[in-house]
Amino acid sequence: MGSVERFESERARLCSLAYRMLGSMAEAEDVVQDAFLRWRGEDDAAIESSGAYLTTIVTRLCFDVQKSARARREAYVGPWLPEPLGGTEEPSRDPQSISLAFLVMLESLSPLERAAFLLSEVFDCSHAEVARILERDEAACRKLVSRAKAHVLERKPRFAPSREAHERVLAGFLMTCATGDVAGLSRMLASDVTAWNDGGGRVHAALKPVHGPDRVARFLLGVLKKGSRDLGATIADVNGWPCIVLRDGERVVSITDIETDGEHIYAIRSVLNPEKLRRVS
Repeated sequence: MGSVERFESERARLCSLAYRMLGSMAEAEDVVQDAFLRWRGEDDAAIESSGAYLTTIVTRLCFDVQKSARARREAYVGPWLPEPLGGTEEPSRDPQSISLAFLVMLESLSPLERAAFLLSEVFDCSHAEVARILERDEAACRKLVSRAKAHVLERKPRFAPSREAHERVLAGFLMTCATGDVAGLSRMLASDVTAWNDGGGRVHAALKPVHGPDRVARFLLGVLKKGSRDLGATIADVNGWPCIVLRDGERVVSITDIETDGEHIYAIRSVLNPEKLRRVS
């Protein structure tokens, strides 16, 4: 197998890793392409394992991108949410680890913790492999993975007991929104529910999170009331989980993801920034 073929056999896995590291497939694809250019400049004979080599390069390139991304997000208008992916665009190693809720949670980790957790827990790297990729000794990496796992456990998003239960709550949420029932919608929401809207300053959206069942219910129904009469909502897979896809005619105008335990809704995240919706349009 030639060098290009070997790289292409790794491309999907590398994009999967970079997307989980960055929350943006556009940035992930740039990183993987940069890794390809570096790969073409290396001596094949000096590379023992193409998979290990490319994983190392992509992880370290992601660290560089994260530095500039943090500066951009400080200037971002309103809440920032990951770029959603439609259908099966991202090969799902672990459906929960690709969900929008989980990607948001990963943002609370340091870049090293995020990389250590993903490499160890999602991509099945040994502690020795993680240590080599992160250029840390193995004992330090064990502590890093352990600390990251503790943070993830503490902040882990709520998931319904099954995909069917998630979709049932989502369908009920959509139906209640369609009827404009403020009281009914409030009863579906947990007492500490929060709603985030990512418009990126490109469309009208709440610039701060909205908290509490009554405020969230009134906010959501108010937004829908002001929307176009041509708006149509469907439930479709986004990032491996059922989400609400809102369209104005043929154009996707928002993706809404909920975090639920199968009974109540604890978080509602809506991506409205048109630049982030191109992959689900």
